[in-house]
Amino acid sequence: MLKIGIVANEPSGDLLGAGLMRALRQQRPEVVFQGVGGPMMIREGLHSLYPMERLSVMGLSEVLRHLPGLLAIRRDLKRRFLSAPPDVFIGIDAPDFNLGLEQGLKRGGIPTVHYVSPTVWAWRPKRVKKIRRAVDLMLSIFPFEQQFLQRHRVPVAYVGHPLADQIPLEVDPDAARVRLGIAPDARIVALLPGSRVSEIDALAARFLQAAMRVRRARPETGFLVPLVNRRTREAFEAIRREVAPDLPLRLIEGGARDVMLASDLVLTASGTATLEALLLERPMVVAYRVSPLTHWLVTRLNLIRTPYIAMANLLAGEQIAPELIQDQATPEALADALLELMEAPRRVERIREVCRRVHRQLRRDASREAATAVLELVDRRRTAGDD
Repeated sequence: MLKIGIVANEPSGDLLGAGLMRALRQQRPEVVFQGVGGPMMIREGLHSLYPMERLSVMGLSEVLRHLPGLLAIRRDLKRRFLSAPPDVFIGIDAPDFNLGLEQGLKRGGIPTVHYVSPTVWAWRPKRVKKIRRAVDLMLSIFPFEQQFLQRHRVPVAYVGHPLADQIPLEVDPDAARVRLGIAPDARIVALLPGSRVSEIDALAARFLQAAMRVRRARPETGFLVPLVNRRTREAFEAIRREVAPDLPLRLIEGGARDVMLASDLVLTASGTATLEALLLERPMVVAYRVSPLTHWLVTRLNLIRTPYIAMANLLAGEQIAPELIQDQATPEALADALLELMEAPRRVERIREVCRRVHRQLRRDASREAATAVLELVDRRRTAGDD
């Protein structure tokens, strides 16, 4: 029997973890999984020791507030895994949580894999030293990361991005509209204020106010809002009652992919959603807001070293999506950016051409590639142990 420890802390990690678990089981049917994950990983057979939401904290100040609880969970996971060692441990993203856990497990003789490279090429590059101490293998999902990690002597396998495999190269917006019951000629804007309650708190009011401005300028526009779970829906609805009780919109629990695909434009929080919108060839406007303390620390310490915030823009190598950061993300600016895209069909078509090019670069059957790399590591360690 193959025993795998695995930890994810947010919906995007849950998605990656579920795909990897499925691919691992296809190659080794006897595998069992224990750790922390969300509903998708649990459906694939994970025994989750904690609710994933306990680990889902964003921003420096937010992490500081929840730090005692996070450290207690990490200590408990380390104790559990060291007392009953898995054949390999896989941390999915969440480097501030998982790298510390991986380092302790590696010292205890457990092979460690980290799935999704921390953005050391973008900010806090000195973290690469900690990565080298913590992981036996890094699974990279973006092509530009491999060379950087190899240069810093981190064992790495570029596997591609699972989302690029899941989403077909030829997308079908009309089919998504049929599934959602939306007329073919309706003008639709998707609002994605985030997958965490903290993101909803930071962006929902501004997104709703921007939507009201768009509605006044273009009364035919409708709005769809996908929300990942009950907690984010309750947080969003509370803000909506205060800010825009009369704005006609439709809330959808889950189903963000169909919502984006059925929409003409996407207004989204920065994060994995920008990559998904790119793969769906949806023109988008991206907003990013964190607490004032987090923003002050990042700016003061010059922690971000890339020209763009949104992964869609980084992958494209140009700004295909307007980025409105912190105080720039006003309702007026968000609405203006959406209206500009509505009035620029040639610009929208060029954006879609860039999206198709990036999609082809990322499509590699990532879950299978990642599973193969993990199992090769396990087999090497078992062989070395037998010698």
